[in-house]
Order: sequence, then C-alpha cells, then structure tokens
Amino acid sequence: MRRGAVGKVYKDGEIIVQQGDEGNCMYVVQAGKVEVVKEEQGQKISLGVLSKGEFFGEMALFERERRSATILAQGEARVLTIDKRTLLRRIQEDPTLAFRLLENLSKRIRELNARLVRATTK
Repeated sequence: MRRGAVGKVYKDGEIIVQQGDEGNCMYVVQAGKVEVVKEEQGQKISLGVLSKGEFFGEMALFERERRSATILAQGEARVLTIDKRTLLRRIQEDPTLAFRLLENLSKRIRELNARLVRATTK
C-alpha cells in the first residue's frame, strides 16, 4: 500500500465494521477488497465483495439504524472514512456526487431484487 495515503489500512480478515454497531459514517474502498458478511441465526452469509472506488456504510448517514452487516478486509485494504458533514460538503462542491451515490444504490437494489427473485423461484 502507498505511504502517505489518507485512508486507514486494514489487514487481511480485520473487521472494519461490525454488524449491530452504531454507525455515523460511511466508507470508501481506496485500495484492495472488502467482504460484506451478514450473520443470521448463527450463520454467516457473504453478501459480496467490494473493491476500489466502491463504498459501504452509507445507510448509517441516512438512517439511525445499527450496522446491518460486518465488513472484513480481504487481504490488505485501505479504506477512507467519511462522516455526514464531510459528505454533505463534498456534495455541495460537486452535486454529481449525489447522483453517483444514488446510481450505485439503485444498482444495488436492482441486484438484490434479482437475487430475491432467484431465491423465491427455486
């Protein structure tokens, strides 16, 4: 990983976000990969892998809910933390950022809908 980078570096398997914790920020993967894992009834279910440029934890900025999944570093990963104030300031500076966030969230909803249909038609 590059020295002098802004984000925090996490080691392989290190927990970045723990399901059930309170959240007040979101994260952007700057380098490497992270895995999204949901624990339900004692079972761990992998929801996917995010890589450079992708974000997670954004729901904590929009809702006052606990973290819905655990995020683990896959290999070494550098992740930037963004609080609500910083996000709002960046959106004011570059309104297209809000559009890109919504575009990504829309894509995720579409993928979840497709997964749901596949799961219920088996």
